[in-house]
Amino acid sequence: MIQPRVKNLLKRIILSAITGVMAGAAAAVFLFALDRATRWRELHPQIMWFLPLAGLLLGVFYHLYGRSVEKGTGLILEQIHDPQNIIPLRMAPMILLGTVLTHLFGGSAGREGTAVQMGSSLADQLSRFFSISKEERKVLLIAGAGAGFSAAIGAPWAGALFGLEVIQVGRLRLFALGECLMAAFVAHFFCRWLGAPHSIFPPVTDLNYSAMSFVWVLVAGLCFGIAANVFMRFTHAVESLQKRFVKSPMWRPFFGGVLLVLLYWWQGSDRYAGLGIPVIQEAFQQSLSWWDPVLKALLTGVTIGSGFKGGEFIPLVFIGTSLGSALAGALPLGLPLLAALGFAAVFGAAANTPIACAIMACELFGWQIAPYALLACWVAYFMTGHLGIYKNQKIVRSKKDQLLNVFRR
Repeated sequence: MIQPRVKNLLKRIILSAITGVMAGAAAAVFLFALDRATRWRELHPQIMWFLPLAGLLLGVFYHLYGRSVEKGTGLILEQIHDPQNIIPLRMAPMILLGTVLTHLFGGSAGREGTAVQMGSSLADQLSRFFSISKEERKVLLIAGAGAGFSAAIGAPWAGALFGLEVIQVGRLRLFALGECLMAAFVAHFFCRWLGAPHSIFPPVTDLNYSAMSFVWVLVAGLCFGIAANVFMRFTHAVESLQKRFVKSPMWRPFFGGVLLVLLYWWQGSDRYAGLGIPVIQEAFQQSLSWWDPVLKALLTGVTIGSGFKGGEFIPLVFIGTSLGSALAGALPLGLPLLAALGFAAVFGAAANTPIACAIMACELFGWQIAPYALLACWVAYFMTGHLGIYKNQKIVRSKKDQLLNVFRR
């Protein structure tokens, strides 16, 4: 006879593992599709002229069939804070198709946000087949989000912490750490086993630890926080202007697409279309122009603020690495280190997940950068105030109070 506590433990382990398998499989399908779409666009760049029509199709698609899931990650956070209705299964295929469509026609968007939504929405479907309490459902939603992040970026430790850290600002509760670790690692290895394409970045090896180096990292963190702040304010402004002047949500991606086409024509290349992974990799090899983070922020703000799908992670990584690369001409820290710190800190500040993003930097670039990564991510995090790319995050303690507590200690 299995004791109730052991039975409950086995149940949570099994459900977490199933969550990881589903998130890993969904991420693999998505990464394969996104890779194909990106390659096809690069071979046929003229397709970008049809971005407004793709936006209109996306707007009509979500207006007719996706009203219940259009909040995206916001809907997931709502259900984590107050579990009510099961997230519709349609969220996963709709966000996958919407993101691939955005990238196929040249929208400047990301991919990890899509993986997070797929992971959580698929995990929530387990409530239809198993007897799951509200607390257990909350845990599965968090584990699904972390598993999706883990599978998409290839950083399981960061994925497990991301699911826990993203739900609220000011306090990290580890109540579901075991489930998150199980789901994140299963998703990561299953996605890898399926052969999904992942971006590879060079490790940061040439480090020099000194008191002045930490001062310069602090300065860099301030710059990364300002960049995240400006990006969020601009994206929210685009969204507000679209809602003010374009009453029908179906037409907002269309008009956003028109503006994007004009901006691409003015800029004269597709350097800032799609994910921009080649530019991110270039940032570790040579110093980039200050225009790179500015133009990527401009085009991504228009894309996301107009209702295109895809999320902000990779665009924020692009902004951070290119800004770090540009800062290498002014700060004596070395180009690879500054690019790596920007990679993690800008998104960490925008998502209010500094710990998860510092761990992500260590997983991707080597654990030797941990002290610098933690400092840069925390400084950037405090620079953004209570702004965030996820509007449904709960603020349980102000950042001002967090900072004062640090100095009191």
